Amino acid sequence: MPIYNKLVRDRIPEVIEKTGKKFHATVLSQDVYIEELKKKSFEELEEYIAAETGAEALEELADMFEILHAFAAVHGSTIQGVEKIRKEKEQKRGGFNERIFLVDVED
Repeated sequence: MPIYNKLVRDRIPEVIEKTGKKFHATVLSQDVYIEELKKKSFEELEEYIAAETGAEALEELADMFEILHAFAAVHGSTIQGVEKIRKEKEQKRGGFNERIFLVDVED
C-alpha cells in the first residue's frame, strides 16, 4: 500500500472511492495545514520547473495558482486582495516583464 502523507485536493478522496479502493485521511489543524500548503507549493514549483512543454508548464501554474488561493484564504483574504497588493507593488517597484538582471551595485 503506497504511503502519501501529503496534502491533496478536496475531491481526491471522492476520486479514490470511485475506484473502490480504501484509504485513510485526516483533516489538518490550521497550523499544520499552513505548513502542508508550504510543502505543496514547493512540490508544485518543482513540477513546474521540470515541465517540458508549455502545456505542462501551464498545468503546473494552475496548481500553483490553486495553492495561492488557499494561502490567501488562510490569511483572511482572497486572490483579488492579493492581486490588489500585487498591483500596488508593481506600480511602486515594477514587475518582471523587462527581464532585468541586476549584477551589482557600487557602494
